[in-house]
Amino acid sequence: MSSTSKPIIFRIEAAVVGLMDKIIPLLPRPAMLAMARGLGSLAYLFDRRGRETGLQNLRAAMAAGHLPQSDPEAILKRSYELFARSTCELFWAARLDVDNYSRYIQIDCEDRAGFDRAIEEGAIWVTPHYGNFEWISLVMALRGQPFTLVAQDFKNPKLTEIFTRLREQHGHTVIPTRRAPLRLLKALKSGGHVAMLTDLTVNPDKSAVPIHCFSFTTCVTGLHAFLQDRTGAKLIPGISIPCHDGTYLMKTAGPIEIPDGASLTEISQRCWDAFEPMIRDFPEPWLWMYKHWRYRPQGDTADSYPDYANHSKKFDRWLQDSTAD
Repeated sequence: MSSTSKPIIFRIEAAVVGLMDKIIPLLPRPAMLAMARGLGSLAYLFDRRGRETGLQNLRAAMAAGHLPQSDPEAILKRSYELFARSTCELFWAARLDVDNYSRYIQIDCEDRAGFDRAIEEGAIWVTPHYGNFEWISLVMALRGQPFTLVAQDFKNPKLTEIFTRLREQHGHTVIPTRRAPLRLLKALKSGGHVAMLTDLTVNPDKSAVPIHCFSFTTCVTGLHAFLQDRTGAKLIPGISIPCHDGTYLMKTAGPIEIPDGASLTEISQRCWDAFEPMIRDFPEPWLWMYKHWRYRPQGDTADSYPDYANHSKKFDRWLQDSTAD
């Protein structure tokens, strides 16, 4: 994008998103769901780069035996549709309130006692880019548990403004990744709740940790592990599973068991391990069009990782240092 075209594109983006912000909350839910399916299908057709990335991810996971052999194109198309649905539902969430949210999302606690203790004491709530990850936090706010959320800024400042307002509409506080650790530590030490996405890939630096994701090494944020290590707060995994009738099942597990002296990498791996079996069982809601495996470690066979994964001396040095810690 050239510097001369950027302002024009930003204005167009802001106008489109602003129109969605006004129209979608007015739609009956069946019409909103139909619109989301259509938008997802169009995105699948026209997002050539994302489609290629998603197909490479799925084929790599299938070749490695982590997913059953099936039609990757059908899975990816459904992934686009579900992601479009969760985006549209973020706008439609203006119609949610304390009296009606249970019509659209049911909460299943595998460990009710652990869940209740986390509510009372404050906790770190984690989820991947799966299903309607936006509504997990919004519903918790409607239940009386406001979170401090970490969200990446958009390149377009106007979009950041709109999506921040949408995420805060039921009582949350959204903060950018810059200076997030200090603000999150403060929230936890005062008995508050923080929430974040844990499958976000980042550059290989001091803020990142290596984990095995579908047996492939990737470099993800270690912020949740850092916060747990510094505060001892419970790590509560939750995931939002889309149902065929247009509702969601929000599953929360008990607090992740963290051994004494566990490294940030070990803590992060335990978080991912809580989610991977669910993604394997129902892969469509995961964000497959995202570049989850950007680096190919030295020594891995050429056909194991997706084609977009590259060798990087910086990554290999970082991986060696991280493993040695």
